[in-house]
Amino acid sequence: QVQLVESGGGSVQAGGSLRLSCTTSGSTQHQGCMGWFRQAPGKEREGVAAIYGGGAFTWYADSVKGRFTISQDAAKNTLYLQMGSLKPEDTAMYYCAAVGAPYARSCYDKWDGKDFAYWGQGTQVTVSS
Repeated sequence: QVQLVESGGGSVQAGGSLRLSCTTSGSTQHQGCMGWFRQAPGKEREGVAAIYGGGAFTWYADSVKGRFTISQDAAKNTLYLQMGSLKPEDTAMYYCAAVGAPYARSCYDKWDGKDFAYWGQGTQVTVSS
């Protein structure tokens, strides 16, 4: 079992920045592949970013490339999402998630398919114009 708790959401004006954090606990074998997802009202949940191998591999949705950075601090059991140049269309509930993965391609496939085993409760990000 893995427990995930997000924090750092809030309201910000367009062009601003936020850093989301996700503190993890539980089985480390199920935390090899971690990701951030978001869901806006009336829309499907989408993958924002994913990380594997302690940062050796990272992937981003096209809509956030160059603006968001995913990272993790193993010593603090924390996953981060640094968000910059925020836009109103980034407004959503943001979730962190974890799953075990034997290699990088499997992590990517699970992120692309939103097929993660463990999810946090979410943190709201609201960007005003």
